[in-house]
Amino acid sequence: MKHDFTIAERDLDGIPAFLLVAQRRSFRAAAAELGVSPSALSQTIKALEARLGIALFHRTTRSVGLTEAGERLLEHARPAMAGLREALDAARSLSGRPSGLLRINASRGVIASLIGPVLPSFFAAHPEVEVEVFADDGFTDIVDGGFDAGFRLGESLQADMVAVRVSPPFRFVVVGAPDYFARRGRPTSPEELKQHDCIRFRQMSSQGIYRWELERDGHAFEVAVDGPLIVNDTAVSIAASLDGIGLSYVAEPLVEQMVEEGRLELVLQGYMPQTPGIFLYYPNRSHALPKLRAFVAHMRRALADYMKAREGPGEGRKRLPGG
Repeated sequence: MKHDFTIAERDLDGIPAFLLVAQRRSFRAAAAELGVSPSALSQTIKALEARLGIALFHRTTRSVGLTEAGERLLEHARPAMAGLREALDAARSLSGRPSGLLRINASRGVIASLIGPVLPSFFAAHPEVEVEVFADDGFTDIVDGGFDAGFRLGESLQADMVAVRVSPPFRFVVVGAPDYFARRGRPTSPEELKQHDCIRFRQMSSQGIYRWELERDGHAFEVAVDGPLIVNDTAVSIAASLDGIGLSYVAEPLVEQMVEEGRLELVLQGYMPQTPGIFLYYPNRSHALPKLRAFVAHMRRALADYMKAREGPGEGRKRLPGG
């Protein structure tokens, strides 16, 4: 019986490696993730290019970029590979046992405060599941990116996604170090922020500088702040505030412990907005996968345990895991 294949199996060799290099824009980073040497990965890509008869990457000592052929291959190969992963997951789902690779997209703050702390117990309960956590402070389309699920603030979720709450509502707050306030004083209104050094945040999606979102008498407004430092990582912003460089605008759970310890202080509390909280979200069709169902259930239990501890008598206020 003849195979109805027009592509030889060997032509597919190196496609996963190509996709990873294209995503990371680095042979070294992709090789580390694959557990091979950069030279071995380079040979795999060269063999793929030789079979195709065209270069896929522009390589320099400092950067890796896609050629036009590489861009075209990426455009078609990425959804095809995602479809193949879905087919394999669909086959595995018949066993009913959580297994396989679970790819998660989340912001760095969520990884530190929510995902990281629950992974040890999740792996202990589900040893056949591997988890890839991709740090992303933008708004990546998780379906297009080949992710099984993502974590985002409730107000930024796509309407066609299934959403599961994994944190209670919380505020965004403005914080600074005691020595900063000793030197510069404390702002008492949003207008006074213009007289202060504020640590600005460059957004990954738009590359613009984030305008601090505040509220007054129930009405939301934005403030364009200024200061000597621009970052694109919340942890770096918090560290800079701890060093007295300036004020940071961050999710309150990330700094609660530092505020309790007196290392940071809150200002402008009457102007702070509240968000619905963090949600785990995923396409509706993905819920049939045992690995995702197991992860969703685990995150639900983590939230329930947190809320129970928070309401417990005599326990004081509890922080989110890692917060």
